[in-house]
Amino acid sequence: MAVFTEVSELEARELLRRLQLGELTELRGIEGGIENTNYFVTSDQGAFVLTLFERLTHAQLPFYLHLMKHLAHKGIPVPDPRPDAHGDILLTVCNKPAALVNRLRGKSQLAPGVVHCGAVGDMLARMHLAGRDYDRQQPNLRGLAWWNETAPVVKPHLDAPQAALLQAEVAYQNHIAASASCAALPRGPVHADLFRDNVMFDGDTLTGFFDFYFAGTDTWLFDLAVCLNDWCIDHATGLHADALAHSMLAAYQAVRPLTAAERDLLPAMLRAGALRFWISRLWDFYLPREASMLKPHDPTHFERVLQGRIAQPVRL
Repeated sequence: MAVFTEVSELEARELLRRLQLGELTELRGIEGGIENTNYFVTSDQGAFVLTLFERLTHAQLPFYLHLMKHLAHKGIPVPDPRPDAHGDILLTVCNKPAALVNRLRGKSQLAPGVVHCGAVGDMLARMHLAGRDYDRQQPNLRGLAWWNETAPVVKPHLDAPQAALLQAEVAYQNHIAASASCAALPRGPVHADLFRDNVMFDGDTLTGFFDFYFAGTDTWLFDLAVCLNDWCIDHATGLHADALAHSMLAAYQAVRPLTAAERDLLPAMLRAGALRFWISRLWDFYLPREASMLKPHDPTHFERVLQGRIAQPVRL
């Protein structure tokens, strides 16, 4: 959510008129994130978020935008893309593919307790079930194929122990992905990036999931593992926080009980979730793009999480 492309007030006013959403009252760039350009757009008719997509293409974007529409229709609290007069939700702004969605109320809970983790587990399971009949398919673009492609690119920037850890874990995840147990895992649309800053709360009430632009078709267990690796750890050490994880897992399973294959592969999938974000943060840190307000995340955090998941496997 950095600003790679500058949007003028004139362009924002024209967009609001095109979507019949009133007159612009405020336009403000959003800090944080590293993929797309994001602005808060406020009009006399409401509050919105404008996203200009810097990497995703017009061909890829319908999967994400229509997934959000599908989930919103099923009652999952997610941003709902606004259509133009022709019914199109994939827009063009500053010659970039773009979307305008309603702004969710509340704020992110960056120091979650058991109540917040339980609420995320409950809604994540409901989201997975709501997506079962979504009729579009697109692979997780930051999945195993991307790890295999990107690991050799970032490896030269690492010291010898880090390089050995990276190489060994990529090999392990390829082994797991080729197994019959992995093939048996339930799958469907996943968020794949449901960190604390991508969920909104009003007090202890969960008001929405957002930023679906890493979504794809993958195992639901991977989605759950990504959440556990951000919501349910000690952030100073990267180690497992049992009470938070128990709350999330119990709430998730109250809606959708995990299968035997999922229970068996939870330790491996927690490692996969940590590897995915270690690689992507290494890539963003050592091969950054120029952008206003861009702040790459520290890659060593997920290196610690991965080491913790290897040293202390979490089993149900």
